[in-house]
Order: sequence, then C-alpha cells, then structure tokens
Amino acid sequence: MCVETGAFLIPYLVMLVFGGFPLFYLELALGQYYRSGCLTLWTKLCPVVKVTKHLKRFIRRFRTGIGYAICFIDLYVAMYYNTIIAWAVYYLFSSFTSELPWTRCDNDWNTPTCRLLHQRGYNSSMNATSPAQEFFERNLLEQHRANGIQSIGPIKLSLALCLLFVFLLVYFSLWKGVKSAGKAVWITATMPYFVLTILLIRGITLQGSMVGIKYYLYPQWDKLLEFDVWIDAATQIFFSLGPGFGTLLAFSSYNKFNNNCYRDAIFTSGVNCFTSFIAGFVIFSVLGYMAHVLDKDVSTVAADGPGLVFIVYPEAIATMQGSVFWSILFFVMLITLGLDSTFGGLEAIITGLCDEYPNVLRKNREIFVAVLILMIYLCALPTTTFVSARFNYNLISSARRSQFFFKIDHS
Repeated sequence: MCVETGAFLIPYLVMLVFGGFPLFYLELALGQYYRSGCLTLWTKLCPVVKVTKHLKRFIRRFRTGIGYAICFIDLYVAMYYNTIIAWAVYYLFSSFTSELPWTRCDNDWNTPTCRLLHQRGYNSSMNATSPAQEFFERNLLEQHRANGIQSIGPIKLSLALCLLFVFLLVYFSLWKGVKSAGKAVWITATMPYFVLTILLIRGITLQGSMVGIKYYLYPQWDKLLEFDVWIDAATQIFFSLGPGFGTLLAFSSYNKFNNNCYRDAIFTSGVNCFTSFIAGFVIFSVLGYMAHVLDKDVSTVAADGPGLVFIVYPEAIATMQGSVFWSILFFVMLITLGLDSTFGGLEAIITGLCDEYPNVLRKNREIFVAVLILMIYLCALPTTTFVSARFNYNLISSARRSQFFFKIDHS
C-alpha cells in the first residue's frame, strides 16, 4: 500500500467490506463459539460426522486437511517473516554508533560506484549506488559472495544470530500461553503507535514532505483498470487482518462465550485500516523529502518491497539531524510490529495442536513450544545465506498469493 496512490484506497476498501471484514468476523465468531483452534474446529462445525463411521472417517480426514493446511501456511510464513524481523534487528544493532554506517562510501563493503546523495543529484544518468543500498546488499545480505541463485552458499553468522534473537523473544512471549503473549502484546501493539506518531510529526516538518503526501493522496484512476492492483489490495487486506491463518480462531477461542465479537471485528478492522492509512503519511512524507533532496519526482524515489524499508527510509533518516536516534526509533517500531504479527501465526499452530493432542502437548506446553520454535529456526536458516534476498522474495511472493487463493477456496 505504501507505494500506491490515492486510487488504491478504493479497491482496498472494497476488499475490506466484501472480503476481509466478513471473513474476519466469521473466524472470530467460530473460534469464540466452538472454543477451538484450527484443527479441532471442523469436526464440531460438521455434526453430520456422527451419522456413520465411514462418513465420520471421511470428514475427519477432510477436517484434518484444512486444519493442517492452515498450520502449514503459518509455518511457511514464519520461515521468511522472522528473517525480515532479523534484518531489522541487524539494522537496530548497527545503529548504535556515533554515525550510521550507511552514510558513507568508504566502508569495507562499499564499491567504486558508491555515491553520496549530493553526488548522485548532480548527474542523474550516472550508474551509481547509494551507501544505504550497498549496506543492505553487501553488508547485511552479502549478495556479492553468492555463486548465483543455484547455490545458496554458507550461512551468514551475524544474521543467523539475529534470527536466533528473534525466536528467543518469540519463545519467551508464547511459552506460557495467552497470559505471557498478552503481556508481550501490550508492548508490541502499543509502542508502534507511539513511534508512528513521532515519525509522522517529524516527517511532515521536513522540506518537500507535502509533495510526497500529495502524491500519496492524489488518485491515478487508470490504476483501477489494472488487475494486479485489485490483487494487491486483496492480499494487503487478508495479510493485515489475518483471516485464514488460524490466528483469529486461536485467540477468539479464549474469549468469553458472550463476548461481543461483532463489535471486536468492526473495531479491529477499522483500527487496522486507519493504521495503514496513517503509515502512508509517515512513509510518503519522507519520500517527498527525499525527492526534494535529490531533485527528482516522488515516483522515481519510491521503492517496493523490502527496498522501501531497508534502503530508501534509512537513507532518508541518515540525512536528518539526530539520525542515530531516528534510526533506533524506526527499527524498534519495525521489530515490535513484526513480533506482534508473528505471535499470532505461531499461536495458531500451538493452539491447534494443543487442542488436537491435549494430553501430551497441553500438559507440556513449554517443551512443545521450544521444540516447535527450534524446528522453525532450523528450517529458516537457509534464509540467512548469501542469496537470502532472492530466497525470501520467492517465499513472500508465493506465500501471499497462495494465502489469497486458499482463502477464496476455503470460503
């Protein structure tokens, strides 16, 4: 959403009203009524299984397939999503210096084509890379050390340690169940709003910020005719609200039976969309500032995917006064946002399996969660290699699209 213009809000709201919100409310209601996770819910939802033994066996297999498909998607997402959080952790640790490491071109990882902002502004046709881009590609990912995409290469130790740090935070937030997760969410859910407010105030005070905000709000109506825009709107809604991941089933199963889940669905969906809308101002105010500094159009400055968060925004922060403070604040926000999302996906797996095997797993939840997270960490290690950017991009693309079409088929 951050690289789209005002016209994107139309398909975004359409997908919210006719897709995201109904599924969101449906899963809240099902989880709360049946008090079950993504595995055991389907038998309770289909009482016809009591008719015959053969039909019961068939429905049970069908139910297990749906439930485990949800768990598989959550595992699949956890493999790459936590690695992206680890990237933010790496940036956070790198920010604790007197000068941000992506502000200069004389570091060990820089190339002769590295140019500072004012040097690139003088000659737009020059084939140059920014210090922020080279920090991301050559210091964080070390893509230049990979022997093509056919060989994933060795694991980058510092990135693997950052990933381990993320999984340790996740474990100690989930090992005791909803009680421990609830305490962690108080931090991960509230801190981003505090930081967003600070970044928004800072962003709109920058020169050129209004140009970026105008670009953000000005609709390009021809975009509505592009099919990919509607697909992107749907994936954005489903990915942010989370229906189909089992997260809503898991958390709502702990609600009181008479809880007003319809009110919760309206409030949560509204807050989610409002947050996304405000985050657009935070991003585009800085993009307008960067366009002003480079004397370019906002459309040429905006980047899609990880490049926006790990290249463009850090580069803009590096030009501000007190850049170290703003960098720490920004990446703390990214980490808390990421952790808040990953809690839900993993809790869906944990709740579903504990409901399915209560005598074994629920009684030994701490051990079970430790084993599960260790397995996911080991499976995620290939995303910390020198071709991790391409590896993660393929995982992200296929995960978002498969999740979208799984929801269509499932609903």
